[in-house]
Amino acid sequence: MKNFVKYTSIALLLSIPLFTIAQTFEQNSQIKNNAELLNNDNGLSIGLGAENVMQYLPQLKGKKVGVVSNQTGIVRKILKKSPSDYEYKNTIHIVDFLIDNGINVTKIYSPEHGFRGDVDAGAKVKSGVDTKTNLPIISLYGDNKKPKANQISDVDVLVFDMQDVGARFYTYISTLHYVLEAAAENGKKVIVLDRPNPNGHYVDGPVMKNEYKSFVGMHNVPIVYGMTIGEYAQMINGEGWLANGIKADLEIIPLINYTHQSKYNLPVKPSPNLPNAHAINLYPSTCLFEGTNVNEGRGTDIQFQIYGSPFLKNMPFQYTPISKPGATSPKFKDEVCYGEDLSDVPYQSSINLKWLINAYKNNTKQPFWTMNGKKLWIDQLSGTDELRKQIEAGLSEEEIKATWQKDLEAFKKIRAKYLIYN
Repeated sequence: MKNFVKYTSIALLLSIPLFTIAQTFEQNSQIKNNAELLNNDNGLSIGLGAENVMQYLPQLKGKKVGVVSNQTGIVRKILKKSPSDYEYKNTIHIVDFLIDNGINVTKIYSPEHGFRGDVDAGAKVKSGVDTKTNLPIISLYGDNKKPKANQISDVDVLVFDMQDVGARFYTYISTLHYVLEAAAENGKKVIVLDRPNPNGHYVDGPVMKNEYKSFVGMHNVPIVYGMTIGEYAQMINGEGWLANGIKADLEIIPLINYTHQSKYNLPVKPSPNLPNAHAINLYPSTCLFEGTNVNEGRGTDIQFQIYGSPFLKNMPFQYTPISKPGATSPKFKDEVCYGEDLSDVPYQSSINLKWLINAYKNNTKQPFWTMNGKKLWIDQLSGTDELRKQIEAGLSEEEIKATWQKDLEAFKKIRAKYLIYN
């Protein structure tokens, strides 16, 4: 991926080539922070947990290792071209990196969208074999969300390395829950290689109620929880959220030079319909359109950065969703949709409800809310029926958000116990 991003604030720079890291692991255990980090113009940089190699590679020697990952599980090197321009080079997947370092990887486990991250949202993901390594791939989506005892019997340690985006309804944290639970039940250790949360700079949204638990919301947390996946794993484990309150043998390999205010541009798409940093930043707000008769940009190249439907004709922006990889049957495929273009809105530091409220007011065909089985999909996404009822009652964004505050403050107290970073 050439010229992936021009960094003006946070750069993710590893100055040691990957082959040198592999050699040095055997030759020198005194590397500072396990990788020499180059600073960007502001003197800040982030090293991923997967790049914090000396913290976990020695533990895996002589062990049978299962890797829970997808296309986001990469170890990287970025080369500086000029004071503000960097080129993305020499990426390697965590599975290949472990094998190259003599680790006995026996199995791969993949989440929603599959190991290569190219399957449509909600589509069935089959188990199979990785064509590069010939390792078996166990799908943890569909009917097999939790690893079965016989699926982890031949591993000693599970390494979890996957990029989250910080929204409760993004299912990678649900996969994390089931991996921790299966590991705890079967006496396996879990090592989470931590990754930054691109929406880790704020906490917002309604806190989920018990009756709305599902795979898009397994825990009583707000839509945006402001934690890395490593911190979140500690909270699942520490709060007794696993079945019967059991605890996993869990270790987090921390990030280097990360804070929750660090802006982070993902090096690869975390899923087919989150194409860039702007889509990821808007996702906690615009994903709520999934629970309505409004298209959220699937079937275009600017997913989650626009919204529209044939029933919002009072709105000026228009586009036509078509079949695309990762969205082969988008809502209102081949129909003209009217709505709003959000591709130039500022960086968000809270959930924006104005877009959803605006669509509700301009909708000309009922029902506005869509079903997921026997439940309204918007209630499952928001984790409560209160948001829907408040919009129907005509409450403003400010009035709705005021009702979240008590629960948010209670959650922040729980969250604080598990934070690794400022």
